[in-house]
Amino acid sequence: MLDYALLAALVAVVRTGSFERAAQHLAVTPSAVSQRIKLLEERLGSVLVVRGQPCTATAVGQRLCQHCEQVALLEAGLQDALPDRAAGPVTLRIAANADSLATWLIGALAQAPELLFDVVLDDQDHSADWLRTGEVLAAVTGHGAPLQGCDCRSLGVLRYVATASPAFAARWFAGGVGQAAMSAPCLTFNRKDRLQLLWLESVLGFVATPPTHWLPASQAFVDAALAGLGWGMNPLMLVEEHLVAGRLVALDGGRPLDVPLYWQHSRIAAGALKGLTEAVAAAAREKLRSE
Repeated sequence: MLDYALLAALVAVVRTGSFERAAQHLAVTPSAVSQRIKLLEERLGSVLVVRGQPCTATAVGQRLCQHCEQVALLEAGLQDALPDRAAGPVTLRIAANADSLATWLIGALAQAPELLFDVVLDDQDHSADWLRTGEVLAAVTGHGAPLQGCDCRSLGVLRYVATASPAFAARWFAGGVGQAAMSAPCLTFNRKDRLQLLWLESVLGFVATPPTHWLPASQAFVDAALAGLGWGMNPLMLVEEHLVAGRLVALDGGRPLDVPLYWQHSRIAAGALKGLTEAVAAAAREKLRSE
């Protein structure tokens, strides 16, 4: 039989990244948290936490954290049947790309007031990895094939346009995108972001590697384009007003890049996540384009 008081300490350490922050979260001392982790590891005969900055879970520790979150969700579903049972809000860890968070996803999360969210940001081509390792129970992802143990729902496509300030476009792209593709500075979210390269390949027919600024924030992308720092792929929802007002221009006649998105979630937690899944689907229908 698992001791859920000990498991709560494990989850707190893994999710906060340290024994000190876990102690604050649980309103106990760091020594008490350390003792609980040690006792749990001794009982299970396995190392569960890799001590470091931050602390991380071993494979077994991560599986136990996932189990605890699934149990918490399932227990939350009993509230209607057991109205006298007191329980606090459940924290749900999900993965999503930054542009979905900046454009349409927040409205969906607001439709699940019974949940607290711990959102992990990652590129849509990599957010499914968090599901594979069990570190999240649901994800907005570009991965369209259902992962093992998960249900998958198509959400639509997030449309991107290559944008720049009028002055930047006049300086670098007066003769078209092809002549400046290798020299005009672009904007890149992080090392996983390939949107700019994919768009250039669709325009030029070959892979180009222009110089780049690294800006890991959706609004920073828009601000940098407005300031003339570089050109980048921005969600149309974020820049449409700027395009209409002439503060930004769309490159290559506004040729778009459409990125399909999907909602994948643990099948075990499907019932507990039903309300959130429907809210995510409804928000996507309203804001995203059909494939």
